[in-house]
Amino acid sequence: MKHLLPTTTSTEAEAQGARTAVLPIGSFEQHGEYHPLVTDTVIACVIAERIAQNYDLLLLPPITFSCSHEHAAFSGSVSIRATTLAAVVADIFDSLARSGVDRLAIVNGHGGNYVLQNVVQESNVDGRRMTLFPYKDDWDDARRAAGMVTSGHEDMHAGELETSILLHTKPELLRPGYETADWRADDRRLLLVKGLGEYTKSGVIGFPSLGTAEKGRRALESLSESFEAHLRALS
Repeated sequence: MKHLLPTTTSTEAEAQGARTAVLPIGSFEQHGEYHPLVTDTVIACVIAERIAQNYDLLLLPPITFSCSHEHAAFSGSVSIRATTLAAVVADIFDSLARSGVDRLAIVNGHGGNYVLQNVVQESNVDGRRMTLFPYKDDWDDARRAAGMVTSGHEDMHAGELETSILLHTKPELLRPGYETADWRADDRRLLLVKGLGEYTKSGVIGFPSLGTAEKGRRALESLSESFEAHLRALS
């Protein structure tokens, strides 16, 4: 992967004639000492690029700032309001629809973007126009296919899954030391009240030491296969 941004020209987009666009949405938030602030955006981008290539869809550039309020205790994290994110997605979809691209696949790389579920639900009331990917089941399938030993709950942030995808696609973004940064905090029932800083001093909740490039490769392959059902649902 040479670019995080698509380099398609207007002429190429017209010739492609895709009716479905792929919009990666990440975040700009702390991921501990060894993962970059842009981790979620990179992961959303690599998933979006894969499915756009495999299914001949229009790839859009990412939305990088999103709803990272639970990370406010950590330096570098930037958030926007949920209403702002919802409005931006709606504006993007309306703009695409005016040019004949009337289906949108949102690739969400940040679990805190809860509002996207409501955006997608509301958009489909009068017809199937939008999907949110990967859904929880898609992530679970990817973990199993990759042979990961952690669950999505215990490996919440900067852990086995995210480390594996970075090792496979952008290993140069990882700083040395992630192998010893594991941290467990399974009981996080007050996360929305107290924020992530209440549960981890490092910013990590998960097991980055378990990450491998091969697991990342298999996870991405699984996600690409899972997306086919989402695309069929929009047909």
